[in-house]
Amino acid sequence: MTDRVTATDAALALVARLTAKHGSLLFHLSGGCCDGSAPLCLPRGEFRLGGRDLCLGTVGGAPFCMADDTFVWWKHSQVVLDVVTSRSGGFSLETPDGVRFIARARLFTDAELPGLAAPLPAHDIA
Repeated sequence: MTDRVTATDAALALVARLTAKHGSLLFHLSGGCCDGSAPLCLPRGEFRLGGRDLCLGTVGGAPFCMADDTFVWWKHSQVVLDVVTSRSGGFSLETPDGVRFIARARLFTDAELPGLAAPLPAHDIA
């Protein structure tokens, strides 16, 4: 089975470092116009998931979630979590390190689509 979300080695290393420092993490990808490819990485339990949020899978043990209307745009793509150098401000845990998580997309092949698991309602992962 193909995962709906995966990560680069650099992203997994950063997730491990942030987990060691902050405990369990949660990713949330907003559908906003300005941050649509920059998921928030926050301590798990410090971000309130909404009734329309879905969990696509985990990255380094951290749930990766987004709202159902954002998922409409991502449902045919695998989310590939990566890291880029950035000086942007924000609330995400990696920001003080001068880096930023970024969500890249890889289209699923026709052969992969039928075997994809449906995302879980976020309240099921809480």
